[in-house]
Amino acid sequence: MPAKTFDSDDLNNAADSGEIISEVRREAALLQAGALQSAIFNSANFSSIATDAKGVIQIFNVGAERMLGYTAADVVNKISPADISDPQELIARAKSLSAELGTPITPGFEALVFKASRGIEDIYELTYIRKDDSRFPAVVSVTALRDAQNAIIGYLLIGTDNTARKQIEAEQKLLGQRLRDHQFYTRSLFESNVDALITTDPSGIITDVNKQMEALTGCTRDELIGAPFKNYFTDPERAEAAIKLVLSEKKVTNYELTACARDGKETVVSYNATTFYDRDRKLQGVFAAARDVTERKRLDRVLQEKNVELESARSVAEKASLAKSEFLSSMSHELRSPLNAILGFAQLMESESPPPTPAQKESIAQILQAGWHLLKLIDEILDLAKVESRQVPLSKEPVSLDEVMLECRGMIEPQAQQYGIHMTFPRFDIPSFVLADRTRVKQVLINLLSNAIKYNQAQGTIDVKCTESTPGRIRVSIKDTGAGLNPEQLAQLFQAFNRLGQDAGGQEGTGIGLVVAKRLVELMGGVIGVESTVGVGSVFWFELISAAEPQIPMEGDDAAVLAQPHVPRGERLHTLLYVEDNPANLKLVERIIARHPDIRLLTAVDGNGGIEIARVSRPDVILMDINLPDIDGFQALKILRSGQATAHIPVIAISANAMPLDVERGLKAGFFRYITKPIKVNEFMEAMDVALEYAGQRSVRASE
Repeated sequence: MPAKTFDSDDLNNAADSGEIISEVRREAALLQAGALQSAIFNSANFSSIATDAKGVIQIFNVGAERMLGYTAADVVNKISPADISDPQELIARAKSLSAELGTPITPGFEALVFKASRGIEDIYELTYIRKDDSRFPAVVSVTALRDAQNAIIGYLLIGTDNTARKQIEAEQKLLGQRLRDHQFYTRSLFESNVDALITTDPSGIITDVNKQMEALTGCTRDELIGAPFKNYFTDPERAEAAIKLVLSEKKVTNYELTACARDGKETVVSYNATTFYDRDRKLQGVFAAARDVTERKRLDRVLQEKNVELESARSVAEKASLAKSEFLSSMSHELRSPLNAILGFAQLMESESPPPTPAQKESIAQILQAGWHLLKLIDEILDLAKVESRQVPLSKEPVSLDEVMLECRGMIEPQAQQYGIHMTFPRFDIPSFVLADRTRVKQVLINLLSNAIKYNQAQGTIDVKCTESTPGRIRVSIKDTGAGLNPEQLAQLFQAFNRLGQDAGGQEGTGIGLVVAKRLVELMGGVIGVESTVGVGSVFWFELISAAEPQIPMEGDDAAVLAQPHVPRGERLHTLLYVEDNPANLKLVERIIARHPDIRLLTAVDGNGGIEIARVSRPDVILMDINLPDIDGFQALKILRSGQATAHIPVIAISANAMPLDVERGLKAGFFRYITKPIKVNEFMEAMDVALEYAGQRSVRASE
């Protein structure tokens, strides 16, 4: 086939076709580039700002509008990107670039685009200022726009909001600083401890130590870390066993080891350790503290030797007294059983039908008289045994002498009238208080008054006085007109079972009362004595420490509590029972409760009376003094807890026994709260509110 030949028209047609194809391809490329450009400029996630060569904004995309709050119409052909940038940052950037590039750069738009104008890639951070003057950090990429001749016709600034990243960086920086602070704090604690501290892995290899451990062993931290724990003790097997023990028991205390330093020095240490774990509760190893107890061991040996000597001496001194007290207590209890039968059957015989003959009645009366006297003797022996063994509970608090004397007078006057004895008591123009146990003061005073009556003459007199003997002490004296005592009798006065020759007389007695009175007065920090003249009479006296009249606290929190308006605790009337033998304390609580009309206050002056009132009235809350005339607060609480009607009632202890052991004992016994005297109104009302709320909740549950 002959070859095709092309004429000039064919060539012209071919050239036109090539141009058409190239044009089509160029238009397609332009369309594609236009679509990409449109996508970029319409993106809401980037601010795209294009300027002319002088820096006047020509394009302001949707992202820029969203980030900066301006519309395109607000800025196009009107302002420069420098106008929406932090001016101080522009000044700083111009200064920095001038130094970096070795040429003066003007603050403003030139500082933003100078690198891009030189063909240098430029991405930097700056602060944009929104239309509302709020600010945000941005990362900006700057590109110079050039024409076909490579001349700059403008600039493109593409920015992203850097607030979130800045915030994350700030938080990370803060967390990093906190972590460093925590590590420093932890290390400071570790190093400042007085004990040698060691951590080991589960196999007993040391992982960390403090400087005390370095001093104990004479080795550096680097030498210790990575070495076996057991290597630094005189008995490696025992040291290794200590690690195994803590791994199995989770904790070891007071495990004795002897550390051996590099120079051979030995130190006895008390090893205390526990296991520690990571946050996933995976065992990491053992944390141990080794305390130097060498000196303590030496002192313990010396102290032990001294204690043996002291114990031996004290044993000799107390052996007789303790044996006597134990014997008296044991025998008193043993005597009660047969005496119970004697008195019981004698009373039955007295009330038999037909009635006993006159001779039998006389015999029965003698049995009963002797029996009751023997019972009184047994009780006094028990009282003496308790006092001598210091088992008598005492509650020292301000006690009003005029109130105590008034009560004792009412109890003793019938006996005085029986003997025709005239008694006079002091009149207290000013209240007089002593620091003592109220029940025991009454016991001492009644004993002395009873003796003054028994050993007085017919139609005699008794004169009771109360004076300030020395500053800070008050003396109570009981003067009688009895036979008086000679010097020999005075010397034997406070001896147990010694009645000074009165055994054959007509008056009953045991010779114990005065001994008990003396011990009680001394336990309350006082003294007791007597002055006597034969044929004239005797003056028995005792002195106690004076005390100020108790007052309701009116300062600080307590005054604020009393000044607060009353807040009712619901519609129901609440009942509060206060068991207390001290009138001053009763008055105090009465005044506090008077401010709360939704609380009704009941009172009792002894434990048994309080229990009876609680059974009948079933109060919401009970306040219980510990030291009461009959049974103590612990016994009363036990009885209340054993009764179905009272077992649920919260009982708050109020006592002058304020030692931590007293409080702990009270709470363990079952008291709802334990308040110490003198009462703090704020503490008292807080305990009351909690107890009433508790009682109310129990009442609601019981009714459901």
